[in-house]
Amino acid sequence: MQPLVGRVAIVTGAGRGLGRAHARALAAAGARVVVNDVGCGLDGRGVAAGVAAAVVEEIRAAGGEATPSVEPVGTVAAGEAIVRTALETFGRLDVLVNNAGITESHPLEAFPEDAWARILGVHLTGTFACARAAFAAMRAAGRGGRILNTTSGAGLDHVYPGTAAYAAAKAGVAMLTRVIAAEGASHGITCNAVAPLARTRMSAAFLRDEEPAGLDPAALGPLVVYLASEASAGVSGTVFTFREGRIGIVRGERSETIAPRGATWTIDELRAQLPTLVRSAT
Repeated sequence: MQPLVGRVAIVTGAGRGLGRAHARALAAAGARVVVNDVGCGLDGRGVAAGVAAAVVEEIRAAGGEATPSVEPVGTVAAGEAIVRTALETFGRLDVLVNNAGITESHPLEAFPEDAWARILGVHLTGTFACARAAFAAMRAAGRGGRILNTTSGAGLDHVYPGTAAYAAAKAGVAMLTRVIAAEGASHGITCNAVAPLARTRMSAAFLRDEEPAGLDPAALGPLVVYLASEASAGVSGTVFTFREGRIGIVRGERSETIAPRGATWTIDELRAQLPTLVRSAT
């Protein structure tokens, strides 16, 4: 069964790991795919154009259609160029998978400003810029569309020291997903996000003790294809987790009243009561 026959998809960061698996899964489901990857290192530096081209050849060898894109995500101009590649090559755009990502770990007080800018630029600004351009193209075409973003447990409910930029960016992606979903509802454009756990070069340092057989990036393929298909029209604004076949839904953070009161608090009252109230609520 090929639920994406006739559809065109973009996958950013598609040269390796999860992005490569997503691109191959979408192509196997019948989509024509723009394989975007600049081929940079884990820290966002460097260029290797052959990384995207190699995945394109894999897809073509399997009987699919694909074209490479080597635009470095992170600017509005790059997002527009990536979308233009889809429109000029295949004549339409139906699916965008924002997957590109980089990482660096530094303690907060020594976190380099340029590293902060690079990480947020790829993860958060890159997701925004590609979604902005894709949304405009999908709305103009009037056929609806599917946008799928990549977040992480590091930006949702797991705290890893040294990951200030990565965690902040991924938390931003989760909320950006909900905004895109809200704005896309009247146009038939859905937007969801996935926080996957998979063995990739980016996650390798955190997964040394994990069982590799259950963390194959390809395992996420059916969920990605489903969220890219017409069958998922009623699913939008949802942040999913995926680990070893287990799918979860992230509930949005909501405040919980722990100290009801109808009048202003004093400093002394807060000092006396708030630590105990916080401990009992967590």
